[in-house]
Amino acid sequence: MSTLALFRGLAAEVPRARLRFAAALLLSFLTSLAAVTLMGASGWMISRAAEHPPVLYLQVAIVIVRACGLFRAVFRYAERLVSHELALQLQSALRIRTYATLASTTLLGRRRGDLLIRVVSDVAAIMDLVVRVAVPFASAGLLVVAASVAMSVLSPVAGVALLISAVLAGWLVPIAAAGASARADRETVGLRAELAVLTREVNRAAYDLAAYGDTGRRDALLAVDARLRAAESRAAVVRGAAAGAQVLAAGAAVLVAVWVGVPAVADGSLARVNLAVLVLVPLALHEVLVPLTQSAQTLTRARAALDRVRELLTAPPVGRGDRADETPAAEPVLELDRAAVGWPGAGAVLDDVSLVVRPGERVALTGASGIGKTTVATTLMGMIPPLAGAMTVRGTIGYLAQDAHIFNTSVAENVRIGDRDADDERVGVALRAAGLELPLRRIVGEEGSMLSGGEARRLALARVLVGDSQCWILDEPTEHLDTDTAARLLDDLWALSADRAVLVITHDPRVAAACDRIVHLG
Repeated sequence: MSTLALFRGLAAEVPRARLRFAAALLLSFLTSLAAVTLMGASGWMISRAAEHPPVLYLQVAIVIVRACGLFRAVFRYAERLVSHELALQLQSALRIRTYATLASTTLLGRRRGDLLIRVVSDVAAIMDLVVRVAVPFASAGLLVVAASVAMSVLSPVAGVALLISAVLAGWLVPIAAAGASARADRETVGLRAELAVLTREVNRAAYDLAAYGDTGRRDALLAVDARLRAAESRAAVVRGAAAGAQVLAAGAAVLVAVWVGVPAVADGSLARVNLAVLVLVPLALHEVLVPLTQSAQTLTRARAALDRVRELLTAPPVGRGDRADETPAAEPVLELDRAAVGWPGAGAVLDDVSLVVRPGERVALTGASGIGKTTVATTLMGMIPPLAGAMTVRGTIGYLAQDAHIFNTSVAENVRIGDRDADDERVGVALRAAGLELPLRRIVGEEGSMLSGGEARRLALARVLVGDSQCWILDEPTEHLDTDTAARLLDDLWALSADRAVLVITHDPRVAAACDRIVHLG
């Protein structure tokens, strides 16, 4: 899937995308046309005024100058609104695709900082394709044709010279500059992602790194930053050289206009007041073309960023995280039959695992730390496939992960991750069942930083309780809870799980003893 194919696919998902792009293009063209016309009309008016004609002879030019100055701003504002609205809707469509892929795919080995950059910054590159690449290049092409035709009416030679210089400054120089800086532009995308990964890791482990005097991560962070600055400097040098070449092209067009115009004025084939138009229009036109070098470089960066997004979109699903069957089963069951479990590519953690959990049963899964209990749960959840043996899962599953993430939002919104349609009453019931009394609108902070460990655990449990899942997989449900709170929580869980198949992963012998059966691993 190429960048163009991705762009077309996203455009098909946005209502009236083609019409909006055409409107943005037209408004951008009118903005630039107003700027060039303003310069040409101003030159003509000043030259005509130097002849001291009656002021009425200048009224049309005065109106044109005022209109161009006014409408230049109006058209620019409207173009910004239309183009950014389209770009934001394309970005939204791409981000939805990306999140849908992440929700259905276990991306093994991906670092969180890298995923964050792909989902946020790299996805945002679709905006650059619209606002900074497609619209400027297309509108500049229309403007060059219009200006060259208008100049040819006054002087065919000057019109051809303007066209040649515009093609050189607006297309050949930007394309050459983009090619010269392509490697540096592509490097900046990957280096920014690597910088984000290292920044996140250093920030999260800052206290530990300081305590142990470990400067390796800091040195790696500074090294990546130095490489990023070097790559950006190389791209800036190319951009500066291209800007110089564009100025030379504009100067050449002006010199040709003077060389052609002065003799034409002398022999009477060109009115004196039109000489200023011949000279000033190329300057105004090339002012529009100067940003195209940066647009060409932006195209390289955007394509590199979108290539990284496509890696996510085309990542093969692992396990059954993308399963379409989310309907309740007549007889829910969790079953492994002589299964080998482990992460793909890393070998089996456990072999010959057999267990069955039927409706109304509470089965405890015990074993030494690190033996693979959570891997069994991950396998049953469908996030990774069994490496051998058979697995049967029927019914919807509610999962309490050992490291369940708490989002930086309200208590209620964190609970609604278990059921987005739950109203405040159901959220409150789930919280009370989990033994947690917190205001629904309270913000819990990043990763639950404003909650205690026990409160964060119970909040995660409330997510499971608010859903209407037929099977529960609870990974250390009483972790971080005191003895009395844990006992009350278990009583509430057993009362709520009467008809559910419940698998409890635990190290606590009291929790295991409260279950119907115990399956010990190892």
